[in-house]
Amino acid sequence: MNRFARFSAALIVSVAAASPVLAAPETYTIDSTHTFPSFSYSHFGMSTQVSKFDKTSGTVTLDKAAKTGAVDITIDMTSVNTGYATFNEHIQGEDFLDTAKHPTATFKSTQVTFDGDKPVTIDGELTIKGVTRPVTLTVNHFATMPHPMLKKDAIGANASAVIKRSEFNAGKYAPNVGDEVTITVSLEAIRN
Repeated sequence: MNRFARFSAALIVSVAAASPVLAAPETYTIDSTHTFPSFSYSHFGMSTQVSKFDKTSGTVTLDKAAKTGAVDITIDMTSVNTGYATFNEHIQGEDFLDTAKHPTATFKSTQVTFDGDKPVTIDGELTIKGVTRPVTLTVNHFATMPHPMLKKDAIGANASAVIKRSEFNAGKYAPNVGDEVTITVSLEAIRN
């Protein structure tokens, strides 16, 4: 190899080594023991009732360098927890969640919008009772850090959206029992 060819090869290797490494998307698995979608609504104007779902699964994909992401969540609707066993059964009935026919609900993102290094909104499609509607989650907290117990990278977030339950064929007793439902997701996920 002549001197010019060796110099060219050395230069290419040097430039490649000095170039920043391009980040790749990272996938995080939802920690079902620390992820709880909850929902709240007005009960006859007397109080705001709050309930949650105890079983959630899915993934979050995050590319910090490209400022892109994706969220794919499945909620086990049979795990609804109102704090009262009789009402847990009632709300799973045909007029509300109809878990016999639709045991899960899903949210699949279509776009994640960032402000700096943090996602601020997540547009996606929410499916409840077989009805799919566009929903935008507003992210009001987001953190990335090594998990102190698991010693793996982790993310955490809180996000919320307001939907109308009547748009998902779950509008019984509306408007006396509020049609507008606030969905709040408290999520933690661990990097694969």
